[in-house]
Parts: sequence; C-alpha cells; structure tokens
Amino acid sequence: MLYVASHITRHIYESPVSQCVNELRLTPRSLPGQQVRASKIRVQPDTPAISRRKDYFGNDVTTISIFEPHEQLLIEATSTVDVQPQELKAEPSLCWEEARERLAMQTEAACLEALEFVFESPLVPQDAELAEFARPSFPPHRPLLEALRELSRRIHTEFQYSPKSTSIDMPLSQVLRSRRGVCQDFAHIMIGALRSLRLSARYVSGYLRSSSAYRGAEASHAWVSVFIPGTGWLSFDPTNDVMPSDSHITLAWGRDYGDVPPVKGISFGGGGQIVEVEVGVRPIHAA
Repeated sequence: MLYVASHITRHIYESPVSQCVNELRLTPRSLPGQQVRASKIRVQPDTPAISRRKDYFGNDVTTISIFEPHEQLLIEATSTVDVQPQELKAEPSLCWEEARERLAMQTEAACLEALEFVFESPLVPQDAELAEFARPSFPPHRPLLEALRELSRRIHTEFQYSPKSTSIDMPLSQVLRSRRGVCQDFAHIMIGALRSLRLSARYVSGYLRSSSAYRGAEASHAWVSVFIPGTGWLSFDPTNDVMPSDSHITLAWGRDYGDVPPVKGISFGGGGQIVEVEVGVRPIHAA
C-alpha cells in the first residue's frame, strides 16, 4: 500500500523566541517491506540552518537551528511510503528459554547487536513488578511466539487506553499499577516485562493508517520489536493487539521513547507555549 504521511507540529509562544535548535526524527526508515519514495521537511520561519545525520540506531535525524526572533514555529514533514504486508517467518516451536540462551551466547552475529536491548534504559528501569507481570505469560518451555502474543493481548485487555492520563516522565511502575495509559506506556510495559526475562526488546515509533479501527491512529504511535534468534526482529503492537503489517509505518527505533521523540529541542525566550500536533496517513493506491 502506498501512503502519504504528514506530521505537523506548531509551537505558539507567549513572547518571541530569540533562537531555537530542534532535532527531528520525522523521516521514515527504509526497511524490507517499507520503501520511502519521497520525504521532505518544511519549516517556518523559513530561514533555518539544516543538517542531517544518522543517529546511533541508524535513524534519520534532521537538525534545524533558527537564529532570528519568532513567535511561532511550524514544522511540517511529508513522506510518501510504500508498505507491504509482512509474512511471519518465526520458528513456532522455539521456547523462550532457548531463545534467551541463544541470545546470551551470541550464537549468531545479529545477537550481539540485539543484546544491548536486553538491559534497562532511562525510561524502562529494572523493576520486580514488571518481572511479576511477565511471569504468567512465560511458563517453563512455552514457545516464545505464543508467549509474546499472549503478553501483547494481556496488555491490550488489562490496560485502559486513556489519552492524557499519563506523561512521559511518569514512572513505569505507576503506569503498571494504574493500568491505564497510551501507546508509549503500553510499549514500555511490554519492553520492561521482556527485559526482566533477559529477552531483547526495542521501542519503535511510527504512524498508523488514518481512519483505521486501531487505537492511536491520527497521532504518533509506538509499538515493540522483539529479537528472535534465527529469525530476526518481530513486531508487536500491544495497544491494538496486532503484529504490525501494512497499516504501520516505521519512523525510528531505540531503547525507549527518549531515544526517538519526533521533535525535541531547546529555545531561548518565549515564556509559555502551546504545542499543536496533527498527524495523517492517507493511502494513495495499492502499490
């Protein structure tokens, strides 16, 4: 399916900002099954200094710097992306303990890269409550794929999707106890549960097809990728209890949300501000 994805961010300041610098992760990744046909970023004021680079995780980062006073900042990213349905190729009989052992022993080169996603990260700390939450889905010798699907389903059914009920700096233990949050929270819960078992899981940011039946459409979305030795990375969307396919567009990935916010930066002056975000993903035609 061929999509046009748009992401508009407006910062409206109480008083003029003298200068600002922002990092943008708004360019989708090119992946097997996902081809970026075109991507552009428009900024107002339209006189920014712009640089581009790859970050540690291979995500595209655009840095914009504005050195003139301004009362509003508009950032508009537009991308044309071809996304194909994903086929499930995981070994269904691989039990989760064997997967953990093969990961720890680095039985293949990809395990070394995946191993860094086993450890805690700033927004997903080690937590005994997360280990306890994971345990019912991972009894001895259970096939890993079966356990992952159940864990995703439990988060989907046991947690209430409630926009504005949490903030990104809320401790994950509080989200676990309240059983409410948004896609970023649900992704962090699943990642923390898996890491408590020494399994490798990373945070994925992206978009959902607009006007879909999924929770989180018309906004930035988040899900989880899990490394399976012998197969590679498989994705799970606990917010919607699905394995992402051609309705999900991948922007970036990292250890947790802190590695991949769509827009982050600093500004001088401005006082208070209002931030407005609009996201839309529209199909063009079947590719």
